[in-house]
Amino acid sequence: MQTLRVRNLKFFNEFGWPVLTGLLAATIVVMLLPHFTGEDRLVNGVDTAPVATNGGATTEVVSSYATAVRHAAPSVVNIYTRKKLTEKRHPLLNDPFFQRFFNNRNVPQQQRMESSLGSGVIMTADGFILTNHHVVNGADEIIILLYDGREAKATIVGTDPETDLAVLSIALDDLTPSTVTASKHPQVGDIVLAIGNPFGVGQSVSQGIISATGRKDLGLNTFENFIQTDASINPGNSGGALVDVYGDLVGINSAILNETSSVGIGFAIPAKTAIKVLEDIIKNGRVIRGWLGVEARQLAPQIASQLGIEPPTALLITDVHPASPAFESDLKPGDVVTHINGERISDGANSMNLIAQLSPGDPIQLDIVRHDSRLTIAAIAGTRPQVNQPN
Repeated sequence: MQTLRVRNLKFFNEFGWPVLTGLLAATIVVMLLPHFTGEDRLVNGVDTAPVATNGGATTEVVSSYATAVRHAAPSVVNIYTRKKLTEKRHPLLNDPFFQRFFNNRNVPQQQRMESSLGSGVIMTADGFILTNHHVVNGADEIIILLYDGREAKATIVGTDPETDLAVLSIALDDLTPSTVTASKHPQVGDIVLAIGNPFGVGQSVSQGIISATGRKDLGLNTFENFIQTDASINPGNSGGALVDVYGDLVGINSAILNETSSVGIGFAIPAKTAIKVLEDIIKNGRVIRGWLGVEARQLAPQIASQLGIEPPTALLITDVHPASPAFESDLKPGDVVTHINGERISDGANSMNLIAQLSPGDPIQLDIVRHDSRLTIAAIAGTRPQVNQPN
């Protein structure tokens, strides 16, 4: 019996301890390094999977955006609009000869309904929705189709054609508003998802990257600061959401470069701009922007260099609007503006945006060159008129 115990102990020492040690090591690896199991996992809410590198190590790469889509999709709605169009009478119907065939009665003008579609993003739990101005412009009826299948009629709270944004309102409960992370700044190369209703086929998702930021001078809106993306944006996507890999709102999809074909160039209005428009329209019924009251054009770099402006970028004031903040502050045609509130002038569009982002009553400091003198002019921002006026 003693001999059997000795043999069992010897067997355990030779084989049992190595097996037990291996099992313990495997358990620790699975608990601390789950990617060695080959299974996908969530990292900060993003679905990832292990991939071996050339050196033999493994790294996590995104294998799915399902979590981001589940987070963002309930906030994106389909928009269907109907517009009543009156067709012009044919000129011959006004001729007395042809009127005899209609018992001398005037033939009434014919009317027809035109339908269009777009997308929108629920921004608040009480039913405020952001979309594009061009999606709902002139609509007689707006129907919202929610992600969960519910429908509701929408009313227009206000629009801002200068940024091509509009705010709608619906009366429904249990809405899921979009989430926005204010600390995030879109960067070139960031992965983004476009969610909307392309061609009316129903909610769809496309994936791409941010190709550029701060795009302007496209001739689309008065105020342009677009995010450019190669995520597929098609007719019907307008007003939908551009989100990041966490499902947070990055922008409102607004335009494509070519409506007849997909060329991988789409534009979205940054979320920061859209939220400012949303808040202003809810509070005031329209967007309140700062106004200086000048007309200006970009100064030629050669002339800027001759004036000693480095880098050679500046604005030449060509006209000052009467009774404007610029007029009251003694700005004059011929003044060359180099800085606005300490920020160097890069181009006219950027300067216009700087002033428009101010609120009426905010101070404006302008560094200018007048003849051979450098001056600092202090002005107070006015309220930008709703009609087309100087900037």
